[in-house]
Amino acid sequence: MRHAGPYCLVVGVPRLELVHGTSRAVAAPAPPPPPARVRVIDGALACIARQGVAKTTLDDVARQAGCSRATVYRVFPGGKDAVLGAVVDTEVARFFSALAVRMGAATDLEDVLVAGMTEAAARITAHPALDHLLRHEPELVLSQLAFARMDDVLAVTCAFTTPFLGRWLDQGETRRVAEWAARIVVSYLLCPADGVDLTDTGQVRRLVRTFVLPGIRALSPRAFESAPAGEAHRSVHRSVHRSESSSKGEAS
Repeated sequence: MRHAGPYCLVVGVPRLELVHGTSRAVAAPAPPPPPARVRVIDGALACIARQGVAKTTLDDVARQAGCSRATVYRVFPGGKDAVLGAVVDTEVARFFSALAVRMGAATDLEDVLVAGMTEAAARITAHPALDHLLRHEPELVLSQLAFARMDDVLAVTCAFTTPFLGRWLDQGETRRVAEWAARIVVSYLLCPADGVDLTDTGQVRRLVRTFVLPGIRALSPRAFESAPAGEAHRSVHRSVHRSESSSKGEAS
C-alpha cells in the first residue's frame, strides 16, 4: 500500500528506520566534537586569518582550539612548523576535494573547464587566512609560486585535473590543457584584469569559449576534423560548436 503523506527518517535507534508520518521522529543526537588534530588545524587557520603567521603563537592556537599548549605539542611534536605544515596539507586536501565534486559533475569539456576554474578561483579568493597573508605577508605565498616551486604547484594541479579532462581528451592533450587552465587561474588571480572575474561562471564560460576551446582545437585538430566514434569526442565537438555559435551571436 502506497502512502501519499510524507516520510521521515528516525534516528537514535540501533538502525536507521524509514517510517510514515512524523509522529515517531526524534531529534538527531549532537555530533561528537572533532578530534584534537582538526581543532588545532582549524584554530591555527582562524589565528592566521586574524593576525597572520608571524604573530601567531602556539598559545594562540591552543586558546582558539579550546585545548592546552601541551595538547598541541602532543598532537604536533614539531611545534609551530608542524602545525603550519598540517594546515597547508589539510587546506590543499580540502581544496582538491571541493574541486573534485564540481569537476566530477561536469557533462562536457566546456563544463569541466568552467567548473574547475570557477571553483578554484572561488575557493582561493574566499579563503580568509590566504587573503590575510596576501595582504600582509605576501612573501609567504608568492615565494611558493616562483621558479621551480611554481613548477611543483603546476605538477600537482595537473596530476589532479588530468583524469577529469581525460574523459574528453587524449592522454597526450590532458596535461597541456590542465596546465594551461591552471596558468590562467594563477595569472588572473595574481594580476586581476577588468572584465575577467574568475568567480563569475558567465565570465569564465565566455573566456573558455573564446580562447580555451579554440586553443584546444589548434592543439589537437584531429579530435575535431575526424568523425568521432565515442561520446567523449562528441562532447568536444558540441563544446566547440557551442563556443563558435556564441561568438557569432555576440559579433552580430
